[in-house]
Amino acid sequence: MAPQVFYRKWRPQTLAEVVGQEQVTQTLRNALTSGRVAHAYLFYGPRGTGKTTTGRILAKAVNCVTNGKGEPCNTCHICQAITEGRALDVIEIDAASNRGIDEIRDLRERVNYAPNQARYKVYIIDEVHMLTKEASNALLKTLEEPPPHIIFILATTEVHKVLPTILSRCQRFDFRRIPQADIVSKLTHICSAENIHIDPEGLRLIAKFATGSLRDAENLLEQLTAYYDSEIELRQVQAMLGITGDWRAKDLVKHIINNDISAGMTTINSVNSDGLDLKQFNRELVEYLRGLLLIKTGSDEALDFTIEEIAELKDLAAKASLPQILKAVKLFGQLELGFDNYSTLPLELALVDCVLPVEEEKEGATTQTEYEFRQPVEVAPPPATPTEPEPVNVLTPPAPEVATTITPPQPGSEIEQLRLNWKRVIDEAPASTKKTYAIAILRSAGVKPVAFEDDTVVLSFRYNIHKDNMEKPENQRVAEEIIGNFLGRPCHVRYVYQPEDNHLVNAALKMGAQIIDVEEK
Repeated sequence: MAPQVFYRKWRPQTLAEVVGQEQVTQTLRNALTSGRVAHAYLFYGPRGTGKTTTGRILAKAVNCVTNGKGEPCNTCHICQAITEGRALDVIEIDAASNRGIDEIRDLRERVNYAPNQARYKVYIIDEVHMLTKEASNALLKTLEEPPPHIIFILATTEVHKVLPTILSRCQRFDFRRIPQADIVSKLTHICSAENIHIDPEGLRLIAKFATGSLRDAENLLEQLTAYYDSEIELRQVQAMLGITGDWRAKDLVKHIINNDISAGMTTINSVNSDGLDLKQFNRELVEYLRGLLLIKTGSDEALDFTIEEIAELKDLAAKASLPQILKAVKLFGQLELGFDNYSTLPLELALVDCVLPVEEEKEGATTQTEYEFRQPVEVAPPPATPTEPEPVNVLTPPAPEVATTITPPQPGSEIEQLRLNWKRVIDEAPASTKKTYAIAILRSAGVKPVAFEDDTVVLSFRYNIHKDNMEKPENQRVAEEIIGNFLGRPCHVRYVYQPEDNHLVNAALKMGAQIIDVEEK
C-alpha cells in the first residue's frame, strides 16, 4: 500500500478522536444515540478544523451495520468502505470545481435512487459557498423535500456567502480554531507512533504557526521529517518556519520602553546587516509588545512565552505606562514593510514615532548644526520704489559663504499653512502616493516645513538618513506631488538636516532673524 501523508494517515475515525470540537461531536453523538438524525447539516469553520472528517464519521455512524447508534465500529464492511473512500453511497462533491447548475441538476436526479448497500445515501458538499446563485437555488429545492434515504452534509469556510434559505434548512454546527494545546497533544502522539524525536518547544512553535488548523500542523511536521529525518532540533523548526528566534527582538522592545532611539536604530540595522527577514523580525517584535500589553492589562494568563521571557516582560511592563505600550503595539502592529524586505526605513520610522514625546510630535523640532543669523534693520516707511533693507548680523558663528536664504513663516503665508496643516497635507495625498516610501518618511514626526523660497518648499529632517532618502528622484517626485496637491499648484521641494533642538536658533527666529545657511557636520 502506498504511504499516506500524515493528515490522511492520522485522520480521526470516530467522533471521540476529533480534536478540539467537543461542542460539535457530543451533540452529534447524542443525536445518533437517540435516532434523531437530521436530513441536512451545515458545518462551518476555518480550514483544517475537521469539518469534512466529521462529515465522513457521521456517514459511517448512520450506516454502520453492527452499531448504527453513536460511534461507528470501523470494522464492518460499510465502515471500512467509507474509510477507504470506495463506498458508492457516500458521495463527496467539491463545490469549488463543480459549482454550476448542471452539476446540481445531475445531483437532484441521482438523489431519487435508493442506496446501493448502505442505509442512507450521504452527500458531502465541500465549500458549498462556491456554488453559483442558480446552482444554490436548484440545491434548495432538494433540501426542502429530500427523499427519506438522503442526508446532506454541507461544509464551508465562508458561511456568509451561503444563501439564507439554505442555512434555514440545515442544522448548523460551528467548528472553532483548534487550541494550541490540543494540536501539541496530537502532534506528540503522532511523533511517538512515527518514532520522531523533536524538541517540545518545536512542537509548540508548529502549533502556533498553524493558527488553529490541525491539518496545517500535521503537514508542517511531515515537511520537517522529510528534510531533517526523525531527529529534529528547535533551530531547524525555526528555520523551516522562517522564525528568526533572534534575541534582538527582545532587545528592541527594551530600547522602545527606555526611549533609546540610538540603541534602537543600531539594533535594527544590525538585524538587517545579518540578513534576517525584517517582516518576520517585526512579527516577533509585535508578539513581545503584545505580551507587554497583556501583562499591563492584567491578562497575562493568555501569554504564550517561556517562564524566563514572562519574567523579563513583567520587569519591562513595570517601567512603562499603558499609553506608551499601546502606542508601540499600534505603530509596529500596523507596520507594512511593503515592497522591499531589505529596507529598514519602516522599522526606523516606527521606532522614532514611538519614542518621540507627544509635544515633539505636535511641534516638530527646529534645529540646525551650523547657523548664520541676520536681524533686519528697522527702516522708515518705504519710498515710492521699495528697497530691501540690509540685514545686520545678530549671531555669527563660523560658517561658509552665504547660501540660499530661508525666510521665517509669516502669519497666513503658504508656508505657515503647510506647517499648521502638515497632517492634512499627508492625509489628502493623491491615492497613487499612499503606499510609497516617501509618504512614510513625510509622515514622520521628525519632518517639518520651515520655509518657502521661489516656489520651493524647504522641509527639515531630524535624521540625516531620512533626508538622504527623500533626495532620491522617485521620492522627490512624490513629495512635490503631495505638496503641490495641497497648494493647488506645482512646486519644488528642498531638504535640510536639523538634528537637534537649539534654543538660540528658536529665540533668534522668534525675533525675526533669518537662516541664510545650514551646514551639516
